Amino acid sequence: MCDRERGWSEVPLAKTWQLIAGSAVAGLALSAVAVTAAGPWDSGQRKAERDKAASWSLMGGADHGGDAAGTLPQTAPSAPGVLAAVGPGGGAAKAGAVDPAGLAAALRPLLADPALGNVRSASVIDTATGQVLYESGAREAMTPASTIKIATAAAALAALGPEHRIRTTVTPGAGPGQIVLAGGGDPSLTAKKKAPAGPGGSLVALAADTAQALKGAGTDTVGLGYDDSLYTGAVRHPIGRNDNLAPVTALTADEGRPDDSGSGPVERTEDPSGDTARAFAALLKERGIKVTGEPARATAPAGAVPLATTLSTPLAGLVERMLTNSDNDIAEALARQTALASGRPASFEGAAQAVTDRLASLGVDVAGCRFADGSGLDRSDRVSTGLLTGLLAEAADPRRPELRPVLTGLPVAGFTGTLRTRNAGTSPAAGVLRAKTGTLTGVNSLAGTVVDPSGRLLAFAFLTANSPAAEGAEKALDKLAAAVATAS
Repeated sequence: MCDRERGWSEVPLAKTWQLIAGSAVAGLALSAVAVTAAGPWDSGQRKAERDKAASWSLMGGADHGGDAAGTLPQTAPSAPGVLAAVGPGGGAAKAGAVDPAGLAAALRPLLADPALGNVRSASVIDTATGQVLYESGAREAMTPASTIKIATAAAALAALGPEHRIRTTVTPGAGPGQIVLAGGGDPSLTAKKKAPAGPGGSLVALAADTAQALKGAGTDTVGLGYDDSLYTGAVRHPIGRNDNLAPVTALTADEGRPDDSGSGPVERTEDPSGDTARAFAALLKERGIKVTGEPARATAPAGAVPLATTLSTPLAGLVERMLTNSDNDIAEALARQTALASGRPASFEGAAQAVTDRLASLGVDVAGCRFADGSGLDRSDRVSTGLLTGLLAEAADPRRPELRPVLTGLPVAGFTGTLRTRNAGTSPAAGVLRAKTGTLTGVNSLAGTVVDPSGRLLAFAFLTANSPAAEGAEKALDKLAAAVATAS
């Protein structure tokens, strides 16, 4: 969504934010056993999923049609919540406990699969009680690849809250006839009329509001500066130029993508900030504002009242999009936003310290962990499976509702995101398992949650190293996850 604000007229313009994840709903709906035992309509589910599913049928949603007499519709029955029983001491949480010995017997031979390489770590816990159901090297810090995004998400949500939005503003410049486009680090910012990756900050709307404000003040010609100084340090990730990540700046539209893609690898621009400013200048011209010269770097005057503002997708939506699609650009932006909220420099180094501090404040063990980046592309990252399952349990805790998007953003096995084709079809994990994948050459990981046959929510994490081939390692990890799904 683009919520726009005008510093002069103060006319609020807003649209309702939605993130549609229909395939996730379909997966959960098709899993009849899981629906009966635990229900997909839990309090942590994305609201847009429920609303979208309700729109498919007159029998869905919060109520049904009235009777022949035209009386008001009656409230529809709801399945019990997936996360309703995860509170400490809950009666439902005590029933149907998983047998740790039986789970160990199922997991040990699967962990011995040579396809997983020669270094393996595993952790499985009951999120309701915190009971360790299985572990092997659970405190050994290893390269996590993209499963580190679980940590990035939890840190950002703890620092800023799920409703936080990132601002991109236009302010008057230092001199007459000057304006400055100031970036706040919004990874959802787009220059397209229809956002390819979903709702978020809009340069199109920002240009319309800016043009209206300028014309209202009798101005139709400006010089344009742009300010991306909010982020500091290197803009290039330590891995160098890579199609999986644009240069990290505080002013980037469409993740520096040259096409309409919203996720996945593609060659990125070398100058995200400059390209964004030039796109904004073109949008102003379309709306009757002449921009003299080329946009140039400038500093937005301290305390200047914005002419116009556009807001990012709420942080909860950014987290969900990041986890579902394994979006590296969003991950690095969220790590820097965590640094800013913590009073640290918005750099790779500042973000690493801020994420570490925030996770420690949640009460999880960060010993031996290193958060060299937010995305997991850096091989010097280190986390443990115990840390990952600990964070997933924190996100499931009713006392920490601000962390719930960590769970709702995880891809659904067999249906959405990076798990769309994994544990699909007749797999016992299809539709009931949510997990974050991780893949680097020789490194494969999987961490997430699953509703077991008794309706208990279990958290699991598997990290491996030196695997001979990604395909074989992924299949072996999927077998491990399916074994957790059928644990009893």
